[in-house]
Amino acid sequence: MKTELTRRLKIEYPVLQAPMAGGPTTPDLVAAVSNAGGLGSLGAGYLTPEQIRNAIREIKGKTDRPFAVNLFVPEQPSTPDHTIAEMNGYLNKYRLDMGIALNPSIPKFAESFDEQAQVVLEENVSVFSFTFGIPPKNIIQSMNQKGIVIVGTATTVVEAIALEAAGVDAVVAQGSEAGGHRGSFLASSADTMIGTMALVPQIVDHVSVPVIASGGIMDGRGLVASLALGASAIQMGTAFLASMESGAHKAHKQKILSSNEDATQVTTIYSGKAARGILTGFMKDMSNYEGTIPDYPIQNALTRDIRQAASHVSNPEYMSLWAGQGLRLAQDHAAAEIVKQTVEQAELLIKSIGHLGERS
Repeated sequence: MKTELTRRLKIEYPVLQAPMAGGPTTPDLVAAVSNAGGLGSLGAGYLTPEQIRNAIREIKGKTDRPFAVNLFVPEQPSTPDHTIAEMNGYLNKYRLDMGIALNPSIPKFAESFDEQAQVVLEENVSVFSFTFGIPPKNIIQSMNQKGIVIVGTATTVVEAIALEAAGVDAVVAQGSEAGGHRGSFLASSADTMIGTMALVPQIVDHVSVPVIASGGIMDGRGLVASLALGASAIQMGTAFLASMESGAHKAHKQKILSSNEDATQVTTIYSGKAARGILTGFMKDMSNYEGTIPDYPIQNALTRDIRQAASHVSNPEYMSLWAGQGLRLAQDHAAAEIVKQTVEQAELLIKSIGHLGERS
């Protein structure tokens, strides 16, 4: 179970918990995965700098082992004001249905990436990961100077090559099966949906840094398969979503545990960026919208009040129920148990594979 990446990260097992932003990655979940020998990750993309600092310190109070903090590289939306106004007006019918204020003032689209990254530097986190692009050179250099391991997300070989050229220490190869937002950041990759099984070995062959397989991996079978494909570790998100320590809404967890492998779709209607989640009434109805969906993070800000109201009354039909295609394999166990089961299953499989072809 020791790989180049486990040695670099100083972790026991090549199992990383995906940095799911928006609430699921509580300090309890991050610490539990790290304490179990994997690498916990705080999805901090939506948090204010002060919230990030508080969460990091809380995690450090629960574990002395390495963990990661993940941020979203900022994008420059180009949506015209009239398109934003049209969408805001259209969303009023859902606000009316939810009994919340109509025509709300548009909130701040996103937190300051520079300020968020500064907190990561100041708090001396072991691993800094990011998605949706490549951070400015000065941030990567500052992380390097601090000895912080840098991990970027790619959905194509070209993106992985660009990340290596930018100075990352490892690349997450995010297959199309993955739940949540697609990490695509190059224009040519926007519509690509390459499966994990096909993507991982191709990225492995074109970069020299360790590769982390992500997308549809839920247990030890996925770990062994990923190692066989050349990956140095796996990253699992949906596998931890229904865990005891997950901060996912109860209704979200119930949907994860009761849905099938064909229950998810990739949509842009919640945030303006492609993301995989369980099909909801909101997704079905919004598919009839004839206008232009504003870019991320504008659309994400516009739908926030609806999603929050739905969460408050436990109405999953208006919530963003991010999940990958392996959700039938999800369990509501403790996070440490999920890590343990994954590793033990992988070890048994490796032993059994070693005996393939032997005469009985």
